[in-house]
Amino acid sequence: MSHTDPSTPADLLAATLRRAPAAPLLTSYDDLGGGRVELSATTLANWVAKTANLLQDEFDVTAGSTVAVALPVHWQTAAVLLGVWSCGATVLDTAAEDDGRLDDADVVLAAQDRLPPLEEQGVPELLGLSLHPLGMGMTGYAGPARDFALEVRGHGDVFTPWQGPDPATPGLLLGGLELTLGGLVDTARELAGRLGLAEGDRVLVDDRTAAEAGPVAWLLAPLAAGASIVLVRSPDPSLLPGRASAEKVTATLGRTIDGIRELGRPA
Repeated sequence: MSHTDPSTPADLLAATLRRAPAAPLLTSYDDLGGGRVELSATTLANWVAKTANLLQDEFDVTAGSTVAVALPVHWQTAAVLLGVWSCGATVLDTAAEDDGRLDDADVVLAAQDRLPPLEEQGVPELLGLSLHPLGMGMTGYAGPARDFALEVRGHGDVFTPWQGPDPATPGLLLGGLELTLGGLVDTARELAGRLGLAEGDRVLVDDRTAAEAGPVAWLLAPLAAGASIVLVRSPDPSLLPGRASAEKVTATLGRTIDGIRELGRPA
């Protein structure tokens, strides 16, 4: 069966799922809180489908909708971003404290510690994420936001959008940057080529570098290249060489580890 080249972020994930459904796609370490979480393409796709179903069924998110994302770099953030794009909607990547930036958002997803300023703004449709390494719900919270972890569990792991994603519709609003869904894929492909990403690469990136580079660099470019991601939050530099060896890392983004090529740097 032939498949056309991916033209939206949802297509990139679908292509990965066809190519290597059981292989590790996103492995996450948290050196501050501890723990390791590994998601295959199948597992990530299940989270993405559940997220997309939640957004579509509960908040009517579809093409033309805007979903604000006030989340740090995290494996759950990957699921949220790809879930929004699977609906054909636009991601508004913004800080919760940016007054007025959320006026046009149909729903807001935010980390638990960023909920108070959003509540003060009176955001009507608000989902909070604990960002627990294993995807558990929020604890010690009694505000108006709905708990993403609790809400998402009841939704199906197969997603069918009401309206298929259109590559020409807006996909990302990030500061002054605007990219269509198709533009996200084109930019990811171009960046993967410029960085020297190759199919089968296993790329280590820390959360600070990923946040500065943006989701096209840390998430979509590896998907476009057929690579996988090792994401390290609050990295302990002394642990990185051993972790890179254990995870069979072939490249790093924004980090120098002896014996491993650094993307975007001459060999």
